[in-house]
Amino acid sequence: MIPVLWAAITITFLLIRYAPGGPFTEEKNFPEESLQRLNEHYGLTDPLWVQYWRYLGNMLRGNLGPSFKYPNRTVNQIIAETFPVSLELGTQAFLFACISGIVAGLLASLRPNSLWDHTCMAVAMTGICVPSFVLGPILVLIFALGLGWFNAAGWQSPADRILPVVTLGAPYAAYIARLTRGSLLEVLPREYVRTARAKGLSETHVLLRHVLPNALAPVVSFFGPAVAGLLTGSFVVETVFHIPGMGRVFVAAAFNRDYSLILGLVVFYAFLVVLFNTLVDLLLAWLDPRVRMEV
Repeated sequence: MIPVLWAAITITFLLIRYAPGGPFTEEKNFPEESLQRLNEHYGLTDPLWVQYWRYLGNMLRGNLGPSFKYPNRTVNQIIAETFPVSLELGTQAFLFACISGIVAGLLASLRPNSLWDHTCMAVAMTGICVPSFVLGPILVLIFALGLGWFNAAGWQSPADRILPVVTLGAPYAAYIARLTRGSLLEVLPREYVRTARAKGLSETHVLLRHVLPNALAPVVSFFGPAVAGLLTGSFVVETVFHIPGMGRVFVAAAFNRDYSLILGLVVFYAFLVVLFNTLVDLLLAWLDPRVRMEV
């Protein structure tokens, strides 16, 4: 975790520092002397290595610095305000992807090469191929502007969650459906499954107790990259649906050259990604005894 976080911080720090422009270069009718004082106040006139080590020291103390474009607000405050929105969106999209993907893959595997199987996998392939910045506007055109069932943008009522959640979770539901189907088709013909059926156990008990725990290992290993994709994919979804989350703030910070806010959000996102990947590894070891024996 530590090398990954350090690499993400260092690369982002160098990229934004060497990018053209700065946080105050677009200010109109701003005296040169005032710009110089602003840069000195935020330490932007110091050597680059001094700024880098100072930022690392502050970050280790939990201080992500002030925002250059939001007066009297720190990066910590902005993250505290916007993260609950992004967390709610990501959690609901993750649950939608898991439930719909596993159910679709399970139903498709029980009737392989049937019309239902081909239909589910065709829909899943479509979900994989259509990116969120295309799916989102299509859903808005059909269900918001056309049918009038939902609002085109916003984050006030429970109904406002449906279109963003479907847009963000649909591609991952498609991946999970295909992984679930393929894994189940490998597990269902095995001897211990036939033995469980020969003992007279119900099909539901066989699936839930003997098949799914062994078949879901590839799906669980996909949860780490899926969580990372849901976090980064929220940039587009929050912008399309005007959701006041971290993704939308990150896009605005990139356009505004808000160095401290960009770095703070990258650090926070990177920490979440490596944390979820670590938790997925632990969950996979809990589900599969062979992984625990290898460790």
